[in-house]
Amino acid sequence: MIIALPDGSRKEMAVENARIQDLLRDLGINPVEVIVAKNGRIVPEEEMAGCGDELKVVRVVHGG
Repeated sequence: MIIALPDGSRKEMAVENARIQDLLRDLGINPVEVIVAKNGRIVPEEEMAGCGDELKVVRVVHGG
């Protein structure tokens, strides 16, 4: 699995099947602060991901 991180770097992980929220936690990323696209489609953090998937993690910027 390849993960594109918010800082522009890419990380390759050998993962069979895991929930995206668990992967984010392992990477030290708060799931409340990001949106994740799996294979080009925005998905919830409860979605499963595995080898062969490509995730893109985008930090959400908000203000008021």
